Amino acid sequence: QVQLVESGGGLVQPGGSLRLSCTASGSRFSIKTMAWYRQAPGKQRELVARIFSDARTNYADSVKGRFTISRDNAKNTVYLQMNSLKPEDTAVYYCYVNNEYRDYWGQGTQVTVSS
Repeated sequence: QVQLVESGGGLVQPGGSLRLSCTASGSRFSIKTMAWYRQAPGKQRELVARIFSDARTNYADSVKGRFTISRDNAKNTVYLQMNSLKPEDTAVYYCYVNNEYRDYWGQGTQVTVSS
């Protein structure tokens, strides 16, 4: 069973930065896509950024130019560097990975952007 351990959330002032990390362990098969989603109160979960096994990336328009997703395949870890944070970035951030058989989700980490 694949387990995802997330870290790096917290409270930050507008304009500040945070770096989220998520490490996948226990997969018998290669991790393919790694991604970050977020869900704000009263809203649907949305894709923030994803990175494919060939290093191609996708970003939500709302975070382009501010967030950067990266991965370390040797560590099965995905990172999300978040800069110039805004109050509207406040949400629970969820790590997502898949292999060729299943999708897996992390437990979520809270990011709060407030002065």
